[in-house]
Amino acid sequence: MDKFESIKAFTQVIKAGGFAAAAREMNLSRSMVNKLVINLENELGVQLLQRTTRQVTPTATGLAFYERCLSILAELEEAELAVSQLQREPKGILKINAPMSFGTLHLAPAIADFMLQYPDLQVQLTLEDRFIDPIAEGFDVTVRICKPFQAAGLIVHPLVGVKQVLCAAPSYFDKRGIPKHPKELGEHSCLHYGYLAAGNQWKLFGPKGECTVNINGVLCSNNGEALCSAALKGLGIVLLPTFIIGDELKTGSLVQVLPDYFGLELFVYVIYPTNRHLSIKIQLFTEFVKGVFGEQSCWGFDVV
Repeated sequence: MDKFESIKAFTQVIKAGGFAAAAREMNLSRSMVNKLVINLENELGVQLLQRTTRQVTPTATGLAFYERCLSILAELEEAELAVSQLQREPKGILKINAPMSFGTLHLAPAIADFMLQYPDLQVQLTLEDRFIDPIAEGFDVTVRICKPFQAAGLIVHPLVGVKQVLCAAPSYFDKRGIPKHPKELGEHSCLHYGYLAAGNQWKLFGPKGECTVNINGVLCSNNGEALCSAALKGLGIVLLPTFIIGDELKTGSLVQVLPDYFGLELFVYVIYPTNRHLSIKIQLFTEFVKGVFGEQSCWGFDVV
């Protein structure tokens, strides 16, 4: 008897909470579902389910085996989809995790265009600045903005480079003057990103390499858009990535200061688990965002 059918029957019994419900879901007789599970238990030499007249529950061994089976069946489904005739028409749910500001400003509009192109696809987008484990938390695709990295079990695609620029509103410079050297930043009001581990310090990179400066953080926030809004009101100097302040720099509502000094160079990455590499929905999404963001050289520098 087909072992995969037995595994499917076993997992369906647990999902449905019993043999009768599982039989209805699989369009099989109750006796056939029971036979499939018994054959699986006999082949493994272990009891997977506790059966009573009222309920069916997995044993400790059965529960551990169930969790592994779910992963195996999911990978089998992905492989079947990847080689099917429908592989260029992605279906199902695509779970995406991305940073808040980048997600609201740039990724969400791109995803809307992607969904118009593939109307049978459903997208579940979660925006948060917390660094997550894509494998442990079950996301198909993660968009991450950070310094270069590699990680076991993950495929990493760089999309575009991003610079972090010092800038402020013209009204601020009219009142406080323009700093000529990074050390002068300590005499200015600064708008500080709250997740920086260094506290009220900025690490800058200039003609002579790296330098760390102490700043007077008059406003601290864990959201770059909030800091950008404060900078536009003339509240201080801010250090932000160009994907947040690019338009403001173009229009002159924010003006770059100390143009020879930048924050740490960052990259926008698309990341997904290696066992999802055959997924056509992930492949198509990765190709799509590469096309959308790969040409954003105005954000700082090109990805090689």
